Amino acid sequence: MPAERTFPLAVGFLGAGQMATALASAWAKAGLLDASRSRAADPYPDARAKFQAATGIKTVEANRDVVAACDVLVLAVKPQVMSAVLDEIKPASSAAHLIVSIAAGVTLKTLGDSLGADTKLVRVMPNTPCLVSASATGFSPGTTATPDDAALVERLFAAVGTAYRVPEHLLDAVTGLSGSGPAFVYLFIEALADGGVRCGLPRPIAQSLAAQTVLGAARMVLETGLHPGALKDAVASPGGTTIAGIHALERAAFRAAAIDAVEAATKRAQELGKRE
Repeated sequence: MPAERTFPLAVGFLGAGQMATALASAWAKAGLLDASRSRAADPYPDARAKFQAATGIKTVEANRDVVAACDVLVLAVKPQVMSAVLDEIKPASSAAHLIVSIAAGVTLKTLGDSLGADTKLVRVMPNTPCLVSASATGFSPGTTATPDDAALVERLFAAVGTAYRVPEHLLDAVTGLSGSGPAFVYLFIEALADGGVRCGLPRPIAQSLAAQTVLGAARMVLETGLHPGALKDAVASPGGTTIAGIHALERAAFRAAAIDAVEAATKRAQELGKRE
């Protein structure tokens, strides 16, 4: 295994589902991944076939074959099968590997206990908009990961959206906010569209208007750097339509419900982590 990693990388994916496919495709497009030297493993033939067709990366059935071929490994399997995967790859892994886990609730301690104390580990929590290169990601390096390892992971996940380094104990909050958050936003988009339909708009137009409105509002927050409250105030003219709608949301405790949703999802992530 090379002591220093240079781009494009030989990346191995353990698990070839949608998230792994999205990451591999985006990294290859960004020139960060060498498709000819990368590999992916999955026990399901259909998943392997779809991954290879989408990315051009060779797929295999055995995880250990991926470990032997690549020095950056992405653990993209479900948490409930992680233990078996770690047992399989442990004999083939070494301190030369950088192992990146995107499995929710699987702690760095669990990974280190299974693979060895000298294993270089980074735990990452991306979200499903990774599929359209708009992910919001939190990551936390293990104690044996080097600054270069952390920088490499940040560069990889910044290529599919935004990436923030946080202490591991805050990854549950990342899960509650950006991991679960897309579902909360989808619910809001659906509700906005339902409101449009109730007021007479055809469903396709209402849904498109709702989704584009959320997209535009998010871009305004990100690109102007203004506080969401200031942007809200700029839309809400005295005695107008917007402030009437905001009043209705406040009366229904909209903000409190959103805060409660993030808190509930965070607590659930904490509970899942304690079950290891």
